[in-house]
Formats: sequence, C-alpha cells, structure tokens
Amino acid sequence: MSEVDLHIHTTASDGRFSPAEIIHKSAALGLTAIAIVDHDSVNGIAPALEAAKAFPMLKVIPGVEISTDVPHGEVHILGYFVDYTDREMLGTLERSRASRQIRAQGMVARLEKLDVHIEWHRVKEIAGSGAIGRPHIAQAMLEKGYIASSGEAFAKYIGRDGPAYVEREKTTPVQAVELILQAKGLPVLAHPLTVNDSEGMIVELKAAGLVGIESYSNGYTADETIALVGLATRHNLITTGGSDYHGLDDGAGAMLGSLDVPLKSAERLIALAKQRGLKLVAS
Repeated sequence: MSEVDLHIHTTASDGRFSPAEIIHKSAALGLTAIAIVDHDSVNGIAPALEAAKAFPMLKVIPGVEISTDVPHGEVHILGYFVDYTDREMLGTLERSRASRQIRAQGMVARLEKLDVHIEWHRVKEIAGSGAIGRPHIAQAMLEKGYIASSGEAFAKYIGRDGPAYVEREKTTPVQAVELILQAKGLPVLAHPLTVNDSEGMIVELKAAGLVGIESYSNGYTADETIALVGLATRHNLITTGGSDYHGLDDGAGAMLGSLDVPLKSAERLIALAKQRGLKLVAS
C-alpha cells in the first residue's frame, strides 16, 4: 500500500464517494499525500480541504483533470495546486461541464437506438451535482442489467470507438496546459500510454509549460512504468502517479492508494509548487 495517491475522483465529477468520504478513506488507509482531480470540476476541493482539517498527517493537493481532444483520441491534463477560485478557469470548466451534459444526452439517445433503454433523469440522479461523465451512463446501464461491469459499457458501447460514443466540445492539450498555468497550477500529462505518440505530445506540451507525466498508473506493467520514468527523466519532468480512483466497481480501476507511487513524486511536486510561490494548503 502506497502513502501517495495523486489521482482521485469524487462526486464532484464521476466518482462514487463525496470529497469528505475520500478524505476519511484516505486517512484510514494511512495515505499521507493525495490529490483531488475531478474531471473538469474543482467543486470537490473546498469540502475535501475542510474534511482534511481533522487529519493533520494527510496532505491534500487541490487539482483538476481537464479532458482534451486530439485527432483519433483523447488527452487528459492534470492540474495540481490550481487556484480553484480563479474566475477564468471556473468559466472554462463550466462550459466544459455543459458540453459533457449535451454529449451524455446524445449517448443516451444512441443507446436507445441500440435497444439499451436507460432514462436521462436517472443518469442525472446518479451524477448528482457533479459533472456528468460516461461512468454515470455506465452505472445506469449496470442498474438495468445491460452490462456486468462498468468496463463492459466502455468496451461495448461508450468507449471512443463504441457505437454510442458522442464527441463533445473540443479543447486542445496545449490550451489545457495554458489554462492550468494561468490558474497558478502545475500541469501534468495523465496516463500517457493512452496517447498516440506520447513522446511527441510531451515535447509539444513541455514547450507550453508541462512539468510532469503520470508514470505510475492503473494497468501499467513494470516495464511500462520503467519506460515512462525514463521518458520523464529524459525530458526533465516530474513523475507522478495515482489510482484514478472512481469507486464505482472493482472493474473500473485500481482501488484507492493501491498503486506503488513513490513518496518522492509528491515531494517533488510540492517542492516545485513552493519554488514557484504557489499557494499550498495548510493540511
């Protein structure tokens, strides 16, 4: 069990557990450094920081995961230590969440044509006040018995090449990096092995201000992790990592704190934040 998990989702986007529940779970597991990085939302940060006051040994890094599009794929950019009150970032994220809702409605309509009958109002109920994402659609499908796991929903229906997939408003990876920097954050490339020509993307994004890559992630083999650490070293980037925890079901990803993320990853991230004069949390 690692002490570090720098990729956690809450009910502010498509996670199952509230920010406070994540804090309590993290503390119970003995984690010492975590990051809340909800999809296109920073609404979980304030309640997470409030809950963390009861656990002084737990550092909570405020963050966000911004979804971007490239030809034939998606790229996710993590932003650590962002100013989650920054108006420009809040406005951009609000537009992105609106686009997510339009896309989700389109997916529900396409599923209907595939004889997969789920109700839009149920998808919204599952999402609650969080940003609507594909895991919410998968959960609605799971409840109706159309699939046996959330992973099956992505593999058969709502993955990028699936028959019910719908595109959303485009944001480029460079724009996401620039937005995070504008909000006084540290941009990191999430799960780089899902990116076509990951090294080319890293070179492009580093020129825009990228500071790290997620070298430790769910599903990576030991050899893949070693290769990514080498890639980060070659380009003088910080290595980060985390479970990408959503808490939806055992098949949807690694469990909280289950990846062996080195403590030095969090320490280097925190050190860079201090060096740049970014606002650090008290806990």
